Amino acid sequence: MNLSRRMLTKEEEDAVGDEIEVRREDQDKINKFSRLHSHELTLEEELKVKNKEKEELDDITTELELADEDDLVPYKIGDAFFHLPLPQAQELLGLSTAKIEEEIGELEDKMATIREEMTRLKVELYARFGKTINLET
Repeated sequence: MNLSRRMLTKEEEDAVGDEIEVRREDQDKINKFSRLHSHELTLEEELKVKNKEKEELDDITTELELADEDDLVPYKIGDAFFHLPLPQAQELLGLSTAKIEEEIGELEDKMATIREEMTRLKVELYARFGKTINLET
């Protein structure tokens, strides 16, 4: 194998001189950004599941509006189905919908907080490293 040494061009020499030392605090910020991004992705998945559950509850609510007032409606609690009077099933459905909407709101708040922190870290890291770092998610 022929490993001949070649001379660096002027641009390569200049680029080597422009390298920015990564300090411990910089690495901590990069690591924190990475953890936040990972947590954001997890929350996005949870939010998708909650939104699907809410959509299903909304569909069931619409279907129950067409049911007869005197009908017994199968309602799932845990792993079992119980036959409940329509008004009671609608009440439980309303409570479930309110709970899922609250959970969705909490997830959205958490995601907003994470995104704000990620934006702050991006600003700081891009100010220090410029184009030598890529924090696009």
